[in-house]
Amino acid sequence: MTNEEIQNIKSLINREVVLAMGCTEPVAVALAVTKSRETLGMLPEKVEVNLSKNIFKNAMGVGIPGTGMIGLPIAIAMGIVAGDSSRGLEVLDISADEVEKAKKWLDDNKDKISIQIKSTTEKLYVECICHYGNSSATAAIAQQHTNFVRIEKDDKILFDKPIETNQTNTNQPEVKLSMAKVYEFATQTPIEELSFIKETIRYNTEAAKEGAKGYGLHTGKILLDIANGDVVHTTIAKTVAASDARMDGCTKPVYSNSGSGNQGITCTLPIYEYGIQKNLPDETITRGLILSHLTSIYVKQGIGRLSALCGIVNASIGVAAGFTYLQGGNLEQISFAIKNLINTIAGMVCDGAKPSCALKITTGLYSAFVSSELAINNKVVDATDGISEPNVDYSIANLGKLGHDGMNDADDMILNIMTNKRL
Repeated sequence: MTNEEIQNIKSLINREVVLAMGCTEPVAVALAVTKSRETLGMLPEKVEVNLSKNIFKNAMGVGIPGTGMIGLPIAIAMGIVAGDSSRGLEVLDISADEVEKAKKWLDDNKDKISIQIKSTTEKLYVECICHYGNSSATAAIAQQHTNFVRIEKDDKILFDKPIETNQTNTNQPEVKLSMAKVYEFATQTPIEELSFIKETIRYNTEAAKEGAKGYGLHTGKILLDIANGDVVHTTIAKTVAASDARMDGCTKPVYSNSGSGNQGITCTLPIYEYGIQKNLPDETITRGLILSHLTSIYVKQGIGRLSALCGIVNASIGVAAGFTYLQGGNLEQISFAIKNLINTIAGMVCDGAKPSCALKITTGLYSAFVSSELAINNKVVDATDGISEPNVDYSIANLGKLGHDGMNDADDMILNIMTNKRL
């Protein structure tokens, strides 16, 4: 692998593995609201928010950091009162005093917020229009959570960026991945080039410690209480504790992967915790983390940023690759683990971001470990099984087709059910 390829892949990871405060869908909404308010230049009298159905679905029931509240209205209020668009995915990281001001603003202006689903082919789309008198300002985000595509004020276009059909949305060199290239980068790149990934440990571990106190469904806390020192059980418990905290509005930021904090947590903590409990060398853990994160990024490229397919599927595939590597597995065995897992959890649907996401992480991680154990023993699903093929890259591509195109009708049905509950 050339130095140019190494640097391009490092740049890809650094774009996709970033610090985020709170669930990234309401964060994207707050970011668009903030930019719209900043462009307007004053607190608005009326706020219109138009969202793709996937953004709407993922923001309905998730906790907003530091508020004790769920959903979009408070995230919108935080963006209006105290947001700073330069902070990107950390736009909701505001002081307690500012949170109280946002709550007060929301109490006084609930009837001035409009939230609608926009008819669009984009699965990730956020548009905010802030009004004051005869003046208005619009900010729109598409395809990636911080990717502004349009900014307007009083019908004057200030910024306009074409939406890329290939969803790269970047001027960086395109990186064409394969599992062989992912494996080569993770295992052969000089270790000093990979140490940056260890920064994910510090933040995501802090979120896990906080979650172990008891957030959401207390999934991590309960599993930790009954782990009795079992390595796999403890590893998974600590991981889902971080998700418990994040989904329930914890104010600790985490490193995300492909626009999702839960995916970042999932790609990081199982590899780190398993490696520590097995007393593995620091270099082995570092390479395992790179393999986990980069595999997830590779799988996610085919699925798309948002989908009816739960993001824990691609994150768990990354973990399966990492687990196999930590146990001494080679590329062939890592490919076995990936194909085993694709044939296990390919149908897991995304029904929005909420505290019970922690349960999906447990399912993905236990399945990842079983798939890895089979792979280490050179057992792999038959090529005639499900959507798997002999070639691991073709199997990953098939999963991408399922998530990106095949589950569109499921997306509509899930949203219909979520918005018409008989409570």
